[in-house]
Amino acid sequence: MKSIDIICVGEVLIDFIGHEMNTSINRTKDYHRFLGGSPTNVAVNASRLGLNALLVASCGQDGLGDYILRKLKDNNVSVDNIGKSDQSPTSVIFVSKSTETPDFIPYREADCEIYESQLPDDVLADARIFHTTCFALSKNPARQTILNRAQKAKELGLQLSIDINFSERIWPNREEAKQVLQQYLANDPLVKLSEDDCYRLFAAVKSEEYIFDFFHELGAKTICLTKGKNGVAVSDVDQGLFFQKAMAINEVKDSTGAGDAFWTGFLYAQLHQKDLDKSMTIAQKLAAIKLQNVGRLPDNINIKKLIEE
Repeated sequence: MKSIDIICVGEVLIDFIGHEMNTSINRTKDYHRFLGGSPTNVAVNASRLGLNALLVASCGQDGLGDYILRKLKDNNVSVDNIGKSDQSPTSVIFVSKSTETPDFIPYREADCEIYESQLPDDVLADARIFHTTCFALSKNPARQTILNRAQKAKELGLQLSIDINFSERIWPNREEAKQVLQQYLANDPLVKLSEDDCYRLFAAVKSEEYIFDFFHELGAKTICLTKGKNGVAVSDVDQGLFFQKAMAINEVKDSTGAGDAFWTGFLYAQLHQKDLDKSMTIAQKLAAIKLQNVGRLPDNINIKKLIEE
């Protein structure tokens, strides 16, 4: 029996999220500090759901790096595979608080310093899912480490996964991004992407059909497209198309990390052998909880019980 449910490889950073709602970064006066980075959020959320999650990432030898390690430990996420850079400070991102897609300014430093020594074969062999992001693939040495380890993970029988959280601010060269994604998608990962990600990646509005065909042709069998208020669509090569409406939410307090919550729910459901329809429902429930809370998922509720009701 494998002891690691999910290995998340990629960016760990600090999100400084604006205090005022729907205000531009230009006009935001106060920021609150949160543990951030998409794979980091997935690892923390997975741990909250009772999964054994391992984060492979890098931060700086500084106070923010110490904060990251403390927060990961508080959330029962192993820090054994976190690198601490001697050269670079911890990466930070300033984010506007928003009910829609937030604005952000990245200051990338240590997050890309991920090396193969942080993820040995015996650790890979003990895991069920290998998850990463477009952000993590945007810069070396992390890019090459992830591509190499993903191939090994595939050979060892792991299910791969990726959040195509593309942004031209993180990765200005779209054609290079598509080439790198092609290498990763050749391993047939579960794919999560949003309409915003697609608009940024293709620099144009593309139809659902175009998006699904594009990523299926690169090698992914199961693709999950989140459409904000318009719900979720999943295209599976063997099972066809699925669609669910968005869940009704009383008040959106913060959209940062909602996609990560959604994808954690989806991977959780897949690990528990749920079908695609049930996986979408569990994913949407977890995203809805996140949208109604600023920062991380709330402490005082039984999230696992809530999403399985």
